Amino acid sequence: MRRHCRAAEALLLATVLTALAACGTRLPEGAFERPEATDGAPIRVGVIASATSPAGGGVFTGPGEGAAAYFEALNADGGIDGRPVEAVFCDDGGSGVGNNECVTRLIDEEEVFVLVATTVLNYAGAPRVSAAGVPDIGGQPIGTAYDTYPHLYEIYGSAAPRDGGRPGWDGVLVAGTEVYRYFAREEGARTAAVVSYNQAASAAYARQVVEGLRAEGYRVVPEQVDFALPNFRAVAADMRDQGVDIVFDALDTHGNARLCEAMEDLGVEVAAKVTNVQNWNSSVPDDYRDAPGCRNALWVTGSSRNYEDVGHKAVEEFRDAMAQQGRDEELSQWQLEGWAAAMWFADAARSCDGELTRSCVEEFINRPEPYTANGLLLPVVFEELPEPPRTSRTCLSVARWQDREGWVSQGEMTENCFTVPQLPYRP
Repeated sequence: MRRHCRAAEALLLATVLTALAACGTRLPEGAFERPEATDGAPIRVGVIASATSPAGGGVFTGPGEGAAAYFEALNADGGIDGRPVEAVFCDDGGSGVGNNECVTRLIDEEEVFVLVATTVLNYAGAPRVSAAGVPDIGGQPIGTAYDTYPHLYEIYGSAAPRDGGRPGWDGVLVAGTEVYRYFAREEGARTAAVVSYNQAASAAYARQVVEGLRAEGYRVVPEQVDFALPNFRAVAADMRDQGVDIVFDALDTHGNARLCEAMEDLGVEVAAKVTNVQNWNSSVPDDYRDAPGCRNALWVTGSSRNYEDVGHKAVEEFRDAMAQQGRDEELSQWQLEGWAAAMWFADAARSCDGELTRSCVEEFINRPEPYTANGLLLPVVFEELPEPPRTSRTCLSVARWQDREGWVSQGEMTENCFTVPQLPYRP
């Protein structure tokens, strides 16, 4: 198992080894790490979310809600080795300054053991988290922090080196084309529009989508709107004129709904309006109430099991817990992924057999066996390949919205698999 360089532990070792230098002592990482108390004291876990942000209230809260639900259910069942988990939440307001303040508060003042389900617009405090050696488990990779820093573990896994320098392989990351191959095969789509905001994260994601579509032989129509004053009618009119038959986006739920309304008003019909996991939720009837045609053309793809798959035991447990805690009126895929992130930490903590340390938790996360959160996630693994992979066997979860049924899974996610190119890009 390859282990990351740990800045905080290196500093500690430097201090201690100065006193031991005459003996030539070399001690392993974590040698001076004290196990967490085992007297029943709570395990403090930090959850950072941009609950209030320029993207709008509630956009980034789903994973934290799912994690909170898991920890409440876990505590009702006795906690971890008899110790309850105390979740400490911090809203960073969607700003770098606010994020740094949350990180400082949680690490220095609240003394949290780990972070779980981090979902933020600007993860400016990531270097501080990494330097402190605090594991960040199951975060949503909205920026490049999870491709850059050790001790940070995004919910989808990574094969890239993360040494605190440039993201990935010296500033290069890779993205697969499995989503675009799926729709070419299943829906026969050939002309795709890609709609994004003129905002850094949205535009960067859109560029990846465009390159992936072109690699799979699509004709691509890029469309960008102003983040503050988007003109979706102009986008819809251009899509109609260009003969677009499938639409991909890098938008939030509100933007998607307005785009759909514009498409409906101008009579734009497509085989699929494909959105991302952030918009995979139960509020579709309300969000798209003025665009029924577009609403029933909504598709979504991701790397986790559809929260509507109530026949799956792990999904049923998630939904039962959400219902018991009064959180089931508005469900989302991000909530399920936050639940899975919290489960990941709990499983890692249990592996320590009562001797809970950060090193032990990270050994579990870095193990070669993929993690699936009891089947809620496609297999997740962290490794450090010396070079970016050129191809990869990749699977995906796919669902389609249907009125009266909700999000309907399209096949078993572990079987929707393709060997596809891994395209390099610079974020």
